Amino acid sequence: MVTAAAAYAVAAGTPDPELPLLTVADLGILRAVEVTADAVCIVITPTYSGCPAMHEISADIRRRLARAGVARVTVETRLSPAWTSDWITPDGRRKLREAGIAPPSPTSFALLTPGKRRGGPVPLTLGPPAPVPCPRCGSSRTRRTAGFGATACKSLHRCDACDEPFEAVKPL
Repeated sequence: MVTAAAAYAVAAGTPDPELPLLTVADLGILRAVEVTADAVCIVITPTYSGCPAMHEISADIRRRLARAGVARVTVETRLSPAWTSDWITPDGRRKLREAGIAPPSPTSFALLTPGKRRGGPVPLTLGPPAPVPCPRCGSSRTRRTAGFGATACKSLHRCDACDEPFEAVKPL
């Protein structure tokens, strides 16, 4: 039987179908690996409850573990605690920037309690959102051009400094 660490490593390499430059580990949606005498259970949390990629992610995790010799694999989706964009790893944020996609800014909750997972009330901030820094030149002189990009979790922006369009992952 495979160890929990080995099963985690295999599952962690699963790319996100909507952002294939990121793995499920980079996104922070791979939550746990539970190994019993006869099976492996992978626990994932969607980026939002209606995420259409979860079916493909689950199937890909099963295929990868089957190729690694694991006969019985279940993938469990847990909605609580809810995923937050603060769970994207530093390496995931770097990959987004390198691909020309602005990573999400820290959420208000993360700013108030660094290092802690969200749970309970989330502070509400009124007013216009802060500008998204350009992933190409770093300028904060940017503007949102559309609330949705290629997927519901991204928005479209343009940099007024370098005049380049870019996508941004929405903070959640």
